[in-house]
Amino acid sequence: MTTPHAPTRTTKALVRAPDPLTQSAVSGHLAATQHIEVVSADRPDPVDVAVVVAERMTVEVTSLLRRIKNTLRVPVVLIPSEIDRGELFVAVECNVVAVLPRTAATSGRIEEAVLTAAAGGGVLPAQLLGELLRQLERMQREVLSPHGLHTSGLTPREIDVLRLMSEGLDTAEIADRMCLSERAVKRVVFGVTRRLNLRNRPHAVAYALRSGVI
Repeated sequence: MTTPHAPTRTTKALVRAPDPLTQSAVSGHLAATQHIEVVSADRPDPVDVAVVVAERMTVEVTSLLRRIKNTLRVPVVLIPSEIDRGELFVAVECNVVAVLPRTAATSGRIEEAVLTAAAGGGVLPAQLLGELLRQLERMQREVLSPHGLHTSGLTPREIDVLRLMSEGLDTAEIADRMCLSERAVKRVVFGVTRRLNLRNRPHAVAYALRSGVI
């Protein structure tokens, strides 16, 4: 299977599987590809992607995903035998960017998922993608919107301030445009940077841009 990517460097992948046979099979498939190097869990080498094979999203698997997120801070390709909608949301929270059901996990598809994850993309079967979008819509409607929040963690007023900042307006101009005091605008900016651990105004604008709200 030909992947849509043409990597300029080798992607380093860490593989974690529930048994030695599966570990060897998946590692062997990836090691045989041109652009992927499988890194041993015993080596301290940095990795680009983690591949986790599991039967279900058990407590042990979830703990493993959280450890990978907290220590390696890399995207994860999850290859489960089965996964339900609640488990899907937990997986996404744990940096899982690609879900490949084991019944569909050919060597070519695993390679494609790893390279896509390393390039910053994601892979979800259409049914799982639809379920994830429905869950996000439900969270926005039932949890965030009643509290005046967006999925980005920003309020409508904060989004408006950051949008005007991105257009080059200073504090006085933003205050005039939004019919606020300059002090109120400064409070909004301070609240955003403190709550989201952002360094300064440009960092806040960059966050809003990456979140797709401006």
